[in-house]
Formats: sequence, C-alpha cells, structure tokens
Amino acid sequence: MGKFSKKGGKADPEVSTASLPDIIFMLLFFFMVTTVMRTSELMVSVSVPEATELTKLEKKSLVNYIYIGRPMERYESEFGTAPRIQLGNKFGTDKDIPLFLEAHRAKVSERERGLIYSSIRADGEVTMGIVSDIKTALRKAGQLKINYSARARAKDL
Repeated sequence: MGKFSKKGGKADPEVSTASLPDIIFMLLFFFMVTTVMRTSELMVSVSVPEATELTKLEKKSLVNYIYIGRPMERYESEFGTAPRIQLGNKFGTDKDIPLFLEAHRAKVSERERGLIYSSIRADGEVTMGIVSDIKTALRKAGQLKINYSARARAKDL
C-alpha cells in the first residue's frame, strides 16, 4: 500500500490590504468634514463658577462668547494682571461690544439674527462691576439674550 504524504503544510491565505487605503481616506475625510475648529484662542484665564440649574445652548454658531478674566502669563507683560475683556481674538473694552456684535450679525442669516445669544464666560474672581458694564453695553447694543457660562456642580454625597 502506498502512503500519501503532504508536500507542505497548509498555509492560511494572506489578508488582502488593497482596500485599506480606501478605508483610511474615508475616515480621514469624515473627520475633516465633521470637525469644528475653535474660532478664537483663549487669551484670559477663566475658571467658570459652578451652578445647579444649567441649560445647554443648541446652536453654538449663534453664540457670541465674551471672556472676562486675568490675561494669560504670555500677555501679562503687555496687558497687566487686571481683569480684561476678550472679544473674539483680541482684548477690548465695553465700548467695543457693539462693533463685535455687528460683525457677528453680518455673518448670520437674516432669519436667525433674532436667535443670537451672548454668553459671558467670567472668571469666578472677577468683580461684578465689569460684568455689569458688559451687560449695560449689550443692552444698549440691542442684545437682550444673555447667558452666563458655568460648569455643573458636583453632586453632594
């Protein structure tokens, strides 16, 4: 009787990597389309206070962010250590707020202009006088929808 011998072990077929570049480019394209880049660099240090009753804003493109706080270390030599107002990518005063609001309104469609909010992100150590001046400037500029940014308070155990 003859003996049958195998001429080599059965090897598993190699995994085809031909479609791998297509998958990687699809993922890259997906993340490029869905990622929103930050529109302004934070130039002041802001540690927002805690709150219990929070509401999330739905459409962030309709929000003007006004930051109030001490300038970051790299700006202290130029602007000092007193609390400052940041409008967009530059420091400003309460007199610059109407122009800042008008520049944002020009970017928004006419039917959404009534839905624009101004969000005040103030450091917890800032005096209420600066916040009051900003609220007055917003009111004079016709911006009546204002909210204060806060972080959720940790639940008491």
